[in-house]
Formats: sequence, C-alpha cells, structure tokens
Amino acid sequence: MNDIMDWSDLRIFLAIAREGSLGGAARALGQTQPTMGRRLKALEQQVGHMLFQRTRHGFIPTDEGQALLIHAERMEIEALAAIRELSGAETQLSGLLRVSCSDWFGSLLLAPVIAEFTGRHPGVTIELLTDPRLYSLPHREADCVMRILPFEDPDVVSRRLLRTRYALYGRRGLWKVTPGDGAGCPLLLMDTAFGNMPDVGWVSRLLPNASVAARSNSRETQARLCALGVGLAVLPCPVGDTTPGIEPIDLGESPPTRDTWLGYHRDMRRQPRLSRFVELVVARLAMTDRQSRAGSA
Repeated sequence: MNDIMDWSDLRIFLAIAREGSLGGAARALGQTQPTMGRRLKALEQQVGHMLFQRTRHGFIPTDEGQALLIHAERMEIEALAAIRELSGAETQLSGLLRVSCSDWFGSLLLAPVIAEFTGRHPGVTIELLTDPRLYSLPHREADCVMRILPFEDPDVVSRRLLRTRYALYGRRGLWKVTPGDGAGCPLLLMDTAFGNMPDVGWVSRLLPNASVAARSNSRETQARLCALGVGLAVLPCPVGDTTPGIEPIDLGESPPTRDTWLGYHRDMRRQPRLSRFVELVVARLAMTDRQSRAGSA
C-alpha cells in the first residue's frame, strides 16, 4: 500500500507542471510555497525520479515527469467526472457558452474538444466566434477567450494554454528561396492591421527583397493561397502541416513561437458549464503543448 501515490500529491504535481513554479502552484491551490516544495520532494522520493528540471525559466517536466503527467491528467479528469456524477451535477449543465478564438485554432484544435464537450453535456450550446476581433470579457462579449495576447484586466482569470511553433511554407517543389535575399519570392502576409506580428518582422528580415503578393487576417486563407502557388506564408505548424500540397521551407532560423492564453471573467469562475469546459480544454490541449515544446527544444 505504501507504493500507492497520494492523489493530493498528484494535484500538486499537476499544478506545478501547469503553472511552471512553486509559487504559481501555491496560489492556484491556495497553499504555501514551502508546502509545494515538500510535497513535490516526497513524491519524487516515492517514484524514485526527478520529475522537474529546475531552470531559470521555471519548472520543466523531465522525461519521467512527462510520463507521469499524462497519467495524472487522466486521473484528474476521471476523479472530477466521478465527483460530478455522484453529485448529479454532470447531468444538470445547460445554457449558452460563448467562446472566442482565431479561425485556425477553432477549426483545428478546439473543434475536437467542443465535440467531446457537447457529447458529454448536450444541454450546453457552444457559440464559437472566430473573427479576429478581441472580444471583451469585462463587457461580457464572450464567456471564454483564447488569444495570443496576455490578459491585463484584473477581473480576468487567465493562464497560458499552449505554445505554437511556426514555419515558412510554400507550394511543394515550386520555390527556391535564398535566405538573406528573397528576390522573386512573393509573400502572403497578415493584413496591415496585424503588420506588427512577430512572424511578419521575421520573414521581412530574412527575405528583405521579397515582394508582397497578398495579405489576409485568416491563416487558413493564407494556407490555401500558399497551396495554390500564390506565394510563401509563415503559418502555425498545425495549419501548415495539415494543408495538402505545401511544405516547410528552411531558412536556417525558425520563426518566433507564440503563446496562446485562455481567459474568463472572475465572476464566471464558479459557473459549472464554463469550469467544465475550461477543464476539458486544458486537459486536451496539454499534449499539444508538450509536443510543441519538444519540437522547439
């Protein structure tokens, strides 16, 4: 029986993995930082492995930590589901949940989560808003927002959800690109309202002599134009890697990664349909985040 891990220790392990620090985990769980450290040390002694690398950027799961994280997240989902089912709360969720995110994020990453959520909670209607507008949580224009800009409003509860890698893509076999030049290479860029995006500055620096063929605020439209041979586009890898007919082009330097943040108004944190949705989004996208971090390491 001594080999059975304490679920409370696993909750602390999960909080440290998600927050990236003992202090963040302590705030998330309402405990003290020394308690976090003691419980983590006890868990590491029990399993016989270091579960985190202590770096200047925070606590990063080791290979053993990553393996435990997968099982701990599954245990968390099942434990919470069991509690809700026994209390009858799982069958009582209903109403509208308005969610905002970018177009590609919604279709590629969030749609499978929404499908699972609505299967579990058919009484909840998800309204997904994927236009580029930044919906206001304080003004209740949306219940939950996922975006690449951190939230600064003190009434918004937020967390970093995942990190996305980007790459330069072109139609397969069509383009020959010389880093540092780019002459004869038309680019597909974000529209002028998003001209300060990091990927725009990156490709403009590495291909200073490239022309601009088209602009769009839709990553999926950029990918389609790319597949049609209109030009080269810096795309999120989940978009570029799943678009038929295009391939990544190596310029010897990778574009900047981007973090996606999830936020909701503080007054909504005890709303059951929102909290269940956030739980599922975080759990399902955790694997995507780990894979992206491993790919950019």
